[in-house]
Amino acid sequence: MKLLRVGELGKEVPAVIDDENKIRDLSKVVEDFNSANLNFETLENIKRINLKSLPQIKGNQRIGSCITNPANFLAIGLNYKAHAKETNSDAPKEPIVFNKSPNCIVGPNDNVILPKNSSSLDHEIEVAIVIGSKAKYVQENDASKYILGYCICNDISERDWQKKRGGQWVKGKSGDTFGPLGPYLVSKDEIKDPFDLNLSLDLNKKRRQTGNTSLMIFNFNFLIAHITQFITLMPGDVITTGTPSGVGMGMKPPQYLKDGDEMLLKIDQLGEQKSKVVLE
Repeated sequence: MKLLRVGELGKEVPAVIDDENKIRDLSKVVEDFNSANLNFETLENIKRINLKSLPQIKGNQRIGSCITNPANFLAIGLNYKAHAKETNSDAPKEPIVFNKSPNCIVGPNDNVILPKNSSSLDHEIEVAIVIGSKAKYVQENDASKYILGYCICNDISERDWQKKRGGQWVKGKSGDTFGPLGPYLVSKDEIKDPFDLNLSLDLNKKRRQTGNTSLMIFNFNFLIAHITQFITLMPGDVITTGTPSGVGMGMKPPQYLKDGDEMLLKIDQLGEQKSKVVLE
């Protein structure tokens, strides 16, 4: 099942894509896809509906972020060996976990804002996982039971803020528009093998990043098990799970995002994002 939110910024309605690839309005079924409503019970309620009985959303409408207002928006650093190497970092012995502000979440095709005092804005294509039920002290072999679904995340990063402004990554990871999510949240049952998903990011029609989830240092199940030893995860929480190599910081010399750049992100079975960088 593919869940999404459609409409102008701040006026999005929850929706679902039916088997004819038509977008159906779910606003009479669920208020929104947020921390209060995004859980396994809601997913099961939607699965029982004849989707073709729902109103169709027609026209070329904006696609918003597939979820909104999660209680936690967590991220994993250096989770691909090649990415760790290109940033001159050691591969971590246990997951590097940091926060992104939920306020940085935007739609998959919205503009990415280049802050006026930024000099090193960077891209990171990632698979994000969304939690479907309360999770605490989870064992790795049970972890997949807590995954509601998957979506694309562009973990936009301001490298100077991340690396040189006090050691807390959250500063460089939480600016306005630093968290495009979507286009849709794909329920777990639709993903044949989450450990074999291809990722790619093109910048101005040239390939920058290529990877596969099989190359992650810590897979989705391990990450949930690890995080829940310290943090209780709740329905609707987002964990974006790390990026493969090819980021601007890793190039020699570094090549950061600039006004007018266009990004195309693709992940198997999760769709694509198209966004433009716009100076604040």
